[in-house]
Amino acid sequence: MTEYIGFWMFPVLLIFLLGGFPIALSMICTAFIFGVIQFGDAASFQLISQIDSVAGNSVLAAVPLFVFMGAFLEKSGIASKLLEAIHIWTWRLPGGMALSTIIMGAIFAAISGVVGATEAVIGLLTVPVMLKHAYDKRLISGTVCASGSLGTVIPPSITVIVLGPVANVSVGELFAGLLLPGLIMAVLFGLYVVGVAIAKPAMAPRTMEGGPEYSLGQKLRITAVALIPPSILIFAVLGSILMGIATPTEAAAWGALGAVGLSAIYRTFTWSLFGNALMKTLLITTMILLIVLGGSMFAGVFFASGGMLAIQTLLNDLGIPAWGVIALILLLTFVAGFVLDLISVVLIVIPIAMPLVLNLGFDPIWFCIAFLVVLQTSYLTPPMAPSIFYLRAVAPPEITLRHMYSGVIPFIVLQIITLVVVLVFPELATWLPDVLLG
Repeated sequence: MTEYIGFWMFPVLLIFLLGGFPIALSMICTAFIFGVIQFGDAASFQLISQIDSVAGNSVLAAVPLFVFMGAFLEKSGIASKLLEAIHIWTWRLPGGMALSTIIMGAIFAAISGVVGATEAVIGLLTVPVMLKHAYDKRLISGTVCASGSLGTVIPPSITVIVLGPVANVSVGELFAGLLLPGLIMAVLFGLYVVGVAIAKPAMAPRTMEGGPEYSLGQKLRITAVALIPPSILIFAVLGSILMGIATPTEAAAWGALGAVGLSAIYRTFTWSLFGNALMKTLLITTMILLIVLGGSMFAGVFFASGGMLAIQTLLNDLGIPAWGVIALILLLTFVAGFVLDLISVVLIVIPIAMPLVLNLGFDPIWFCIAFLVVLQTSYLTPPMAPSIFYLRAVAPPEITLRHMYSGVIPFIVLQIITLVVVLVFPELATWLPDVLLG
């Protein structure tokens, strides 16, 4: 039946991916093939219009600015200063080093917005220290992977900046809605680490000697030097968005400028660092925007070929209740996260899911927050967990894939608990956007 021809786009896309084609080119080729089948020569005009649509999207201008901010901070030395400041307060606590890793992951996620950069920095700084103090390799792996993945649900997140325009919701509202679920998840991670250290001390030996010894005044001074400048940067970026003072793009520009200023304050600025950050920004931004373009073309052909109407008809015929539809969408998101990067999942699933969500009467902000939590969970779930492969790139050989796979399982459970809490209590995702942005 011709009304279901759009469904064949998904297996064709999967064939391209299994053949080793990049995700962006796979989506563009699939869109071109089915566009020509359905519309003939007119398909070229439709695909070209998508290029113009992506190029003219002002919100996406924030992407290179946030990427530059994250790339610059990754090399500026701010992460090592943050870890030192956190560690002087936590090293005597049960699981203090792992707890420091989680706190640093949350703070650095709020600064950089780039998940891969967050995990790479955390892994390089904390894995050798925890190994030196005989922490269990499974706990090390799970803590670093989970902490790095917080960049998905703690704003500013590149994934959210792409999600906003695709879902036709405010990026500022998404940032506000993510704050409470993101903090809940980080707190659950911290409580788990402390609980493991108390219940099984051998997994996280509590070192009472050999740690940093400072007076209260020294601790406060070190903490102020390490935390106040980044806190100002976080406030300048997130605060300006949440209070409606600046758009995400304007805030991202302040963030990029602030990253350069921080490196000057810490005396780590060099022109070589600046050039490397620009080159990394160019490469990452090109990749992201090409994927966005491919996703826009794919979704455009799917909608134009009647795919959305076919899905709605199929769901009505099957008689699936509203909550069943939401569960099915989140399950498909979880599965897609195994084989695709985060932004690709957003661009394939969200254009199809949002009309269904709105027709069923659910709050779009609430759904997007739940979607992001599921996306983060799939990002951490074996066997295709990108988070594990980021860690593998920076971890020493004695930490094996077996350690990583078993280490992330408790944190996956905690993420699922966070998802259930968000689903049962939608106010966690909608209250703050209502209060801050009306």
